[in-house]
Amino acid sequence: MTTDSSPYEPSLPWRTGSSIIMGLAGSLCRIFMFGASNTDVHGLDRFQDLLDERADVDKRQRGLITVSNHISIIDDPLIWGVLPFSYAFNPSNHRWSTGSYDLCFTNKLDPSSIYAKRFMGLMLDYRILSTFFTFGQVLPTHRSAHSTYGGLFQPTMTQAVRLLSRQPFSHAYNSAHESTNVENRPDPSVLSPDISDPFSSPHLTYSTNGTDTFPAPSSYPSRKYAWIHIFPEGRVHQHPRKTMRYFKWGVARLILEPDVCPDIVPMWIEGNDQVYNEARGWPRFVPRPGKTLGIWFGENVGGARDNVFTELRRKWRKLVEDERRQRNTSTGQEARGVLSEGLKYGKEAIELRIECTKCMRDEVLKVRKMRGLPDEDPKNGLVETWIEEGGKREGRMKDGSLVKDV
Repeated sequence: MTTDSSPYEPSLPWRTGSSIIMGLAGSLCRIFMFGASNTDVHGLDRFQDLLDERADVDKRQRGLITVSNHISIIDDPLIWGVLPFSYAFNPSNHRWSTGSYDLCFTNKLDPSSIYAKRFMGLMLDYRILSTFFTFGQVLPTHRSAHSTYGGLFQPTMTQAVRLLSRQPFSHAYNSAHESTNVENRPDPSVLSPDISDPFSSPHLTYSTNGTDTFPAPSSYPSRKYAWIHIFPEGRVHQHPRKTMRYFKWGVARLILEPDVCPDIVPMWIEGNDQVYNEARGWPRFVPRPGKTLGIWFGENVGGARDNVFTELRRKWRKLVEDERRQRNTSTGQEARGVLSEGLKYGKEAIELRIECTKCMRDEVLKVRKMRGLPDEDPKNGLVETWIEEGGKREGRMKDGSLVKDV
């Protein structure tokens, strides 16, 4: 996927569809937050200034990552209701996120995979769901517990890393199921999740499993240095003491691998777990109004200045250069977001991801402390602590928390 033959931006019908979906969702969330809830927001002016600096795509110098705790299945898009209406209708300066493939982009009539239908209270066909989330700038992500295509190195992670970078990119991928979907055409069946812009070339798509088809947003120069929001806990965690689970390593890839260090804004959110508590009764699909919500935006801990991630990125670049020399390959057009076996599973690469993930979790904890909460037990940040849950993936856990595997 190079930019030599790529249009600057998606087609007008596609951009219009995305603006409508993003705008309506953002507007409804804003109305709910400030019309049906008691909402307290801190640091929003500083965050809006950062977004305003990014309004002109051609002048962007780096991507943007926002990182927060995850306390409800409606965290995204609800939290973005804090932004004024004008931001909601401007997808080019709005967040990208990830969504579970088996919940939002499923292609089979499996009763265990109709969460989104239940939530909407409507029997929508799967093509509509897939279209809705794609227009809503959600990237289809396979979960390892539910798919053999999941994991840290799935094709959607390549798209995420590239969205935080700038073109040109080579189209080299590591394996058969990570190839760009140049030859495949979208399946027109309503039972298929396949989505593509009918007004664009098929080389602007990619596949998450070797058979499906999704737009490749990083193919367009207008999507360079985009904004991605991520919940590194990987699942909803509703704890009475407002603590977090350990962070997964995907956030480390998004920080280490883009061509320049992204702006990184840690966040802390509260109250959504009362709007959509996992122990709620009937009607389960209705968000509860009248709750107190809070969102805290931290300082930018990334960007051009020296920061906690500067040295980690320097070490990553050295690893990449050493790997390139070992393999005797030239730079050329970088296969950004595509890693060799050594950069995937090498000891130094793994240690770097662990350290980077810990640093990011610590930055979110600083915002949590700024909010006024006491320090949590350091063991909460260790994966070993959560192994005690055993094979149980959701429901009420031993520590009293409610967990939803989304």
